[in-house]
Amino acid sequence: MNVSWAKADAAPRRVSILGSTGSIGNSTLDLIGRNRDSYEVEALTAYSNVTLLAGQARAVDAKLAVIGDERRYAELKAELEGSGIEVAAGMAALVEAAQRPAAWVMAGIVGAAGLEPTLAAVRRGAVVALANKECLVCTGALMLEEVRRSGATLLPVDSEHNAIFQVFDFARPSAVERVILTASGGPFLHCQLSELKQVTLEQAVAHPNWDMGAKISIDSATMMNKGLELIEASHLFPVAPEQLEVLIHPQSVVHSMVAYVDGAVLAQLGAPDMRTPIAHTLAWPERIKTPAKRLDLTEIGKLTFHAPDEKRFPALRLAREALHNGGSAPIVLNAANEVAVQAFTERRIGFLRIVEIVDEVLQRSPMEQISSLDDVRDADRRARAIAVELSDLVPSQGDAS
Repeated sequence: MNVSWAKADAAPRRVSILGSTGSIGNSTLDLIGRNRDSYEVEALTAYSNVTLLAGQARAVDAKLAVIGDERRYAELKAELEGSGIEVAAGMAALVEAAQRPAAWVMAGIVGAAGLEPTLAAVRRGAVVALANKECLVCTGALMLEEVRRSGATLLPVDSEHNAIFQVFDFARPSAVERVILTASGGPFLHCQLSELKQVTLEQAVAHPNWDMGAKISIDSATMMNKGLELIEASHLFPVAPEQLEVLIHPQSVVHSMVAYVDGAVLAQLGAPDMRTPIAHTLAWPERIKTPAKRLDLTEIGKLTFHAPDEKRFPALRLAREALHNGGSAPIVLNAANEVAVQAFTERRIGFLRIVEIVDEVLQRSPMEQISSLDDVRDADRRARAIAVELSDLVPSQGDAS
């Protein structure tokens, strides 16, 4: 990843938050609220939560509030009547929000829906705090070419990638031997396969360490989240796929590590609080205070690590295969997973069926080269169609419905 060590913007820094009503967006606004004199909010966006979006926009005096669901436009306009805040709706408006003159943009829209707004921010050369995995999973090479062309800067927000970013020697990448992503293992780390058949939606979204939205929590439970992060890391950092490893670390204290050829291993540690990596990107290249709990290693006492069990959690294997195959494979992986997770949240399929569907869609999809955004959209659309068909066929064992 090209890293330009630019000077910090003169305060206040103008920022936009794409996906402000989600977990990442809320945490970002919490930090801005604690450092109010340092930031001006240009635009906030959400998909359907009008009440929260309107409240956020008023609280930070945003210039623009955008609701992705066009049917909610009138409701948002009414909520913000008399505020002086501009209101818009729809996908084109989300892209316009990303194009507004903010020096820093939080790309926090979950899923493939965040691709075009994120690209819009990149193309105008903004500093983009990337919390959307799908952008690099689906359009890695294309996205990075846009970054190079525009002079934009990508700052990873995921705790794992942000940790690697902080300890990776970009000036001497050949000195890096391995990049090690840690994973909590999710809520079912110690469950037997037979127990996973009976998992409910409520159990799957109850992450033991992190406060995340439903989609990311379910991905963590299947470990697809870590698979997507492997693919993302292959684009963010100049290492070969075989140099990327995953270790289970239940305490979520060591957020990731970089091993060097001299035997040194550098790690970034901290309490499991997303406000820490968000703050790192929000103030970059400076640092700001956060309310995150300070790390007390004597209180923790012990840090444990072990290899992931890919038999119980085959999503990791599927992600590695997609990374190895390249082309449209990561796009298919992501699209099928999004559809399957949605079916699980609607209680139409069981927990184990999520990864089964992803596997079946990968097997049924032709692997093609990707050279344009149209290619990405085509591969995504075809994979989703197959996944929808499979989701509506028969429930798996342990169907939660």
